[in-house]
Amino acid sequence: MRTTDLWSFSLACYARPGVERLCLELQEQGVDICLLLCGAWLEARAITCTPQRLERLRQLADHWQHEVVTPLRSLRQNWRGAAQSDPQLKALREQLKALELAAEKTLLGRLERETHDWSTQSGPAAWLEPLTGAVRDGDAAREFLRRIAAAVQLELAGA
Repeated sequence: MRTTDLWSFSLACYARPGVERLCLELQEQGVDICLLLCGAWLEARAITCTPQRLERLRQLADHWQHEVVTPLRSLRQNWRGAAQSDPQLKALREQLKALELAAEKTLLGRLERETHDWSTQSGPAAWLEPLTGAVRDGDAAREFLRRIAAAVQLELAGA
């Protein structure tokens, strides 16, 4: 079975019906969606979740989110209203949106590189629980993401 890269996996998951809406809802509740997609990718590949691995990914993601992604997202969101009546600002906002996506792609690449030599170990590959915490309808959200992630992993791996 081929190994699926995290970026392709994330795009394929996000394109599935209901995933974008769920991710936006979870993001509003404080969930890091790049980290969540990484966790779903690791779980679909049966990579064991350990406290050390989880902490390493959180440190990596938290720094990049705080320094790069969040400021871009905040500015883009702040421009939403004014961009509706200002074509030049609208064009700049679209460029900012592309830059935000590029920053997320960079983060996913960094997360993937961090995990490149992680193999399966004895123990559960339950990444989604610690990454979603006590979000509203968490069990249903995790189960939905698990089903999507498993299907995408099989599809992209050519099984």
